[in-house]
Amino acid sequence: MKYIINTFILAILSSSLFAEDGSKLWLRYTPPEAIYDFSTVTMDETSPTLEKALKELNIAWQSFEGKDIQTSKTTDAGSLVIGTSKSKNITSVISSKDFDDLGNDGYIIRNINKGGKQSITIASNTDIGVLYGVFHFLRLIQTNQLSASINIVEKPKYDIRILNHWDNLDRTVERGYAGYSLWKWDELPNTLSPRYEAYARANASIGINATVLNNVNASPQILSKEYLHKVKALADIFRPYGLKVYLAVNFSSPKELGGLPNSDPLNKEVIKWWNDKAKEIYSIIPDFGGFLVKANSEGLPGPQDYGRTHADGANMLADALKPYNGIVMWRAFVYNPSNEDRAKQAYLEFMPLDGQFRDNVIIQIKNGPIDFQPREPFSPLFGAMQKTPEMVEFQITQEYLGFSNHLAYLAPLFKETLDSDTYANGKGSTIAKITDGTLRPHKLTAIAAVANIGEDTNWCGHHFAQSNWYAFGRLAWDHQLTSKQIADEWIKMTFSKDNGFVNPVKDIMLASREAVVDYMMPMGLHHIFAFGHHYGPEPWGDVPGGRPDWMPWYYHNADSVGLGFDRSITGSNAVSQYFSPLKEIYNDASRCPENLLLWFHYIPWSYKMKNGRIMWDELCYKYNSGVQQTRSFQQTWRQMQPYIDEQRFNDVKSKLEIQSQDAVWWKDACLLYFQTFSKRPIPSDIEPPVHKLEDLKKIKLDMKHHN
Repeated sequence: MKYIINTFILAILSSSLFAEDGSKLWLRYTPPEAIYDFSTVTMDETSPTLEKALKELNIAWQSFEGKDIQTSKTTDAGSLVIGTSKSKNITSVISSKDFDDLGNDGYIIRNINKGGKQSITIASNTDIGVLYGVFHFLRLIQTNQLSASINIVEKPKYDIRILNHWDNLDRTVERGYAGYSLWKWDELPNTLSPRYEAYARANASIGINATVLNNVNASPQILSKEYLHKVKALADIFRPYGLKVYLAVNFSSPKELGGLPNSDPLNKEVIKWWNDKAKEIYSIIPDFGGFLVKANSEGLPGPQDYGRTHADGANMLADALKPYNGIVMWRAFVYNPSNEDRAKQAYLEFMPLDGQFRDNVIIQIKNGPIDFQPREPFSPLFGAMQKTPEMVEFQITQEYLGFSNHLAYLAPLFKETLDSDTYANGKGSTIAKITDGTLRPHKLTAIAAVANIGEDTNWCGHHFAQSNWYAFGRLAWDHQLTSKQIADEWIKMTFSKDNGFVNPVKDIMLASREAVVDYMMPMGLHHIFAFGHHYGPEPWGDVPGGRPDWMPWYYHNADSVGLGFDRSITGSNAVSQYFSPLKEIYNDASRCPENLLLWFHYIPWSYKMKNGRIMWDELCYKYNSGVQQTRSFQQTWRQMQPYIDEQRFNDVKSKLEIQSQDAVWWKDACLLYFQTFSKRPIPSDIEPPVHKLEDLKKIKLDMKHHN
């Protein structure tokens, strides 16, 4: 991956670039190459949201032209007309039936010729749809894609497009790598940080319309009157941007907060407590979205504490929220002490409950059956629950992908899941089509991701980590977009529109996730991270008295014969949870995709791979490939200096140096450790380890601030 740069151009470009800190994200609004005349905007309606749309156009024009836009109420003066289907300016040029299929969030962007005058019209059924259309319009300008014959009709694939913040009330963030939480609870509701509106604006720009403010490992305190008024202050700021607030709730809140003897979901006192709490919440925040619940997992309380089911617990909460159109997102991440293969637990617990949930309950399922690994097969629960709405949960924050130190563009991971065919309703039953209502119309469709946002100036701790927030929003809006399209947009808006920068950086991004898989856990290896913080490699890890499914050896099973987890019909039989033909393909080592081979099979070191290498050698080459890829990213990035500001160039450069060193750390640790079992040499054309296994085993990182 080499790109030659003219040194004369380098000198000119470098002298004209100003330092940037990443705080503007993809909303920098640098002057476009083409000149557009939209100095006058016509709008004959008003609302707080339409005012935000107008303000956004003004921010952009200030940046493009150095002056404010003019506004008018009549189309005669306007070169850009915005409004809802109730606007006279809009209905005079767009037929009412054109709005029939738009829903609440969809929009039309159309070039209109009226009386020989050209204008662009942005219209929707609602003011929030208009705002989304304005952001799309500005994205087209920013990426040089605005054409004279524009005619765009768009609506989102999912109704609810939601970020899950794992933020605690003390402002620490579980699995957060970008500083403390944005939410300054001790200052709320009286002091309002400007970051709150900036956050809502950034989400609206990519169509995200919902946010869970607090950690799924929830404190009951979030439901106290004091905190609900703090939440109200945020909801009021978010509302004009179409961003609805949700809360994660602790199932034991009636006992812990309300002083009841228990939190049994069938206890009339408990039911009344939740009904009263819902009434209180909606009296304070009338458009409150609902609850996210993690129950009976990792020691958290839940309905099973009282001999009840997940359905009993979810339905009690759903009934309390129903009068207000609130919903319950009930997480399927159940992880308890069990002799059963951990990968099977969610399916075993939730399948018997299919059809027992209220219609305002949706089951939130992690993309894979274990836990946000760099690569997992999709969770077999997708498609299996025929009568229950399901939603995907991704992890934007890089808990298992190098935190905010490693460049890992995750759109390919998200796409890998969404495009996976479950065969639940025959061929073509992709997870996207099952969850977006295409194959199974449900009252609710939703998609979620765990946020990577914190108080750091650049929001995400790594400038390139912003791309994953962006990519999730874009795919939640339209999962048919490609990873390449999304990367192209993001690079042009965030860094530079120069193809000399865009193309090589896009190559880095598109290769980055696979590189991380290769230097961490290739071929289906999983969960061999350091205990607790999950940053570095620790395949030898063992905690005295700890549960087996906390330990890396539980997952890799290395011994003198081979490596991998046998989930075939002769092993844990996890393959049986998939539909045919997947269960047969996964069950057969010769047919199983090789990038999942060690996930589904225990494989001898001497097993011959499709390329003719034995498994041990292939493992060595994969780890080496990850290291070499990461170094190539460094080389390419060094050539990008002319195109962007020095501050961000150096920030990314230093992160890539850390990533390159970490890749070697991973390669050496895993190969040296597995070599103690395989007793085979590392191929001579692979870079030999630079560390000693004894030294690597002594590394203990203090990562308490990350948990």
